[in-house]
Amino acid sequence: MLTKHLVIERLNAASQEGRRRSNAGIVREGPAAPGTPPPEINPWHPEDVPLRPAAVLVPLVNHGDGLTVVLTRRTDHLSTHAGQISFPGGRMDDDDDGPVHTALRETEEEIGIAPHRIEVVGHLDQYIVGSGFLVSPVVGFIEPPVEVAPHDHEVAEVFEVPLDFLIDPANVARHHREFEGRIRHFYAITYLDYYIWGATAGMLRDLAGRLTDGLIGNLKDDVAER
Repeated sequence: MLTKHLVIERLNAASQEGRRRSNAGIVREGPAAPGTPPPEINPWHPEDVPLRPAAVLVPLVNHGDGLTVVLTRRTDHLSTHAGQISFPGGRMDDDDDGPVHTALRETEEEIGIAPHRIEVVGHLDQYIVGSGFLVSPVVGFIEPPVEVAPHDHEVAEVFEVPLDFLIDPANVARHHREFEGRIRHFYAITYLDYYIWGATAGMLRDLAGRLTDGLIGNLKDDVAER
């Protein structure tokens, strides 16, 4: 079972390997030529549109019987990512002092957890999302009890998922669907009635690789979606 100490140790070890954009090169139109580096793009995002900086918090709760991850379900009326499962976070404001500031500020605004309750312990790879953001995931620990106050306009629900479940390759699948004439691939995790996909699942996949020394196993068969 993963512990807080072990998570911090493995995040620190993985950080020595350098940073990249975790979804760069997830999707290709056929095999790449030998030695070709992955493109620094997300094909869900138009290449000619500038990326805007954003940050999210990956909140880990240090329960005595195992670690959990705090996730939110966005409200259905939002203009982007409505109804989707996500980490608390958002765009970086001009007066934010870097990704950690943004992630902590947005977490307090969205689910009511104050910055002093969160111990920042590491970072994941930056992630490009189709809505045009370059997202910096910040990993932080919260000691229970976790008391939340969801923002009514943005957050429909806050819930926790066991970390061991989210990083188990048996629970992760690659899905694909056609979008603007091209096949797009993405990760997806189903937990109870929650469907976790896209950027959130991709970041969790990155976290799994760091916490399991890269040994994250084979995924379920590629599934077509409509």
